[in-house]
Amino acid sequence: MNDALDDGLLGGGDVRALAAQLGLRPTKRWGQNFVTDPNTVRRIVRSARVNADDVVLEVGPGLGSLTLALLPHVRRVVAVEVDPVLAARLPLTVAERQPAHAGRLDVIQADALRLVTLPHEPTALVANLPYNIAVPVVLHLLEVVPTLRTVLIMVQKEVADRLAAGPGSRVYGIPSVKARWYCEVEAAGNIGTTVFWPVPHVDSGLVRLTRHDPPASSSGRAATFAVIDAAFAQRRKTLRAALAGIAGGAARAEQALLAAGVAPTERGESLDVAAFARISDALASRQATPAGSA
Repeated sequence: MNDALDDGLLGGGDVRALAAQLGLRPTKRWGQNFVTDPNTVRRIVRSARVNADDVVLEVGPGLGSLTLALLPHVRRVVAVEVDPVLAARLPLTVAERQPAHAGRLDVIQADALRLVTLPHEPTALVANLPYNIAVPVVLHLLEVVPTLRTVLIMVQKEVADRLAAGPGSRVYGIPSVKARWYCEVEAAGNIGTTVFWPVPHVDSGLVRLTRHDPPASSSGRAATFAVIDAAFAQRRKTLRAALAGIAGGAARAEQALLAAGVAPTERGESLDVAAFARISDALASRQATPAGSA
């Protein structure tokens, strides 16, 4: 394995050799597309803007391409890998290719969606995530790991576009709004298919998220997220109609919308997360008021 000996990174031949050694065939179940280009993982690390004080949480390290790129630049990497074969192999790969940094790595064999506690307090999440779990994983980790300040993920281009979209965009939706409860979100570049093995059918995109305070809300995150879900359940419906089910009727939905400063004829795709928080607060207030007295 000698494709990138200058800094121990994995090249295409290294990735295939490791996979053959492990008897590994990439599976769709776990969305395994391994990065084979050292310059791509270097670019991801630069885009993540991590530094020597950061503890990085990496989800789905796979064969270690991104892990090896991260380790020289940060204080620690906590790698969470669901595949037990890959989780067992990763420390050996790091010890072989970057022995000076092997002590900076912790590997946890677990499902990131069920992760609750970690051995360290990560300050950054950097990951190449399968499209089918990307949004749930990011939202879950932002909720359960409050020390995360920044996120840089590589995901399918369509998912990247949805996360980075703002109100009024054709692809603005539930992921766009919920991510902004926690963070500012911005697109951070595109990545083609040829840097992966196996080669995927679609391009990927980088998305950067920077933690901020959640919007002011007396009803809280869960209640606001329920309003967001309802608002986008049928995109063509006005908010008056879309929120009728959770408001106890269209009339109550209209009252709450007006109290929140939102026209009942608006649709969910036109609102930012702060507006959804106001609607949630107004709904909670009206649900505490007997029917006919509001």
